[in-house]
Amino acid sequence: MGGARDVGWVAAGLVLGAGACYCIYRLTRGRRRGGRGLRLRPSRSAEDLTNGSYDDVLNAEQLQKLLYLLESTEDPVIIERALVTVGNNAAFSVNQAIIRELGGIPIVGNKINSPDPNIKEKALNALNNLSVNVENQIKIKIYINQVCEDVFSGSLNSAVQLAGLRLLTNMTVTNDHQHMFQSYITDLFQVLLTGNGNTKVDSSFLSLYDGHVAKEILLRVLTLFQNINNCLKMEGHLAVQPTFTNGSLFFLLYGEECAQKIRALVHHHDAEVKEKAVTMIPTI
Repeated sequence: MGGARDVGWVAAGLVLGAGACYCIYRLTRGRRRGGRGLRLRPSRSAEDLTNGSYDDVLNAEQLQKLLYLLESTEDPVIIERALVTVGNNAAFSVNQAIIRELGGIPIVGNKINSPDPNIKEKALNALNNLSVNVENQIKIKIYINQVCEDVFSGSLNSAVQLAGLRLLTNMTVTNDHQHMFQSYITDLFQVLLTGNGNTKVDSSFLSLYDGHVAKEILLRVLTLFQNINNCLKMEGHLAVQPTFTNGSLFFLLYGEECAQKIRALVHHHDAEVKEKAVTMIPTI
């Protein structure tokens, strides 16, 4: 039983690694766009709070108003706008905790039951941002089975499917919840094999291993590679030189270009990045 459980989370980690690459890549793009200063809003009515821009940050009182609106209204337009606002604010770590403490996670989570694909997508996006916080994952994990069912029963490459995959990716960052994906491994492989470019990983992913990339991003992508490598070792795939499909995540990670980038990171100015890169050298 334990062996089957191990295989389940190992395979889940491998399959969702592609999604992790996409999320990290999106994170770096978001940072490039986010150079403008953030501003706190003055007190406004709940509906007015849904009319702002991405750069507006709500305080705890405003978030409470917004969550009450989201829970009480049946207007699909307002629900969708409120979910977008919650999701945007959940991109900031302080608000991830505040939304949890205000009881916002189940309020958002209930919206993934909506038959409206736009509302479902926005709810998944909001949960995705909230799931970056490890404490939030404890509350979000109850939605994993439903999200998996929605991802695999929905239209291929749809906005709902991609939003669901991004959430599932964040939920596999640690080993705490990977065993919950055991029964979905075949479906996950099928989505990655048949999906379009939004679902897969392109060669620009390797730019995340460049020395000028922010430290936290470098540590995340190095850890991703390390985890995948450990999984392959456990499965016995690295006993001999494996052959990976051209264009796959594994083809990129175990290619010469990636090896050169990681060897260069051994000389990085940051001690943590350098230490992490040194541990990867024997595997490449």
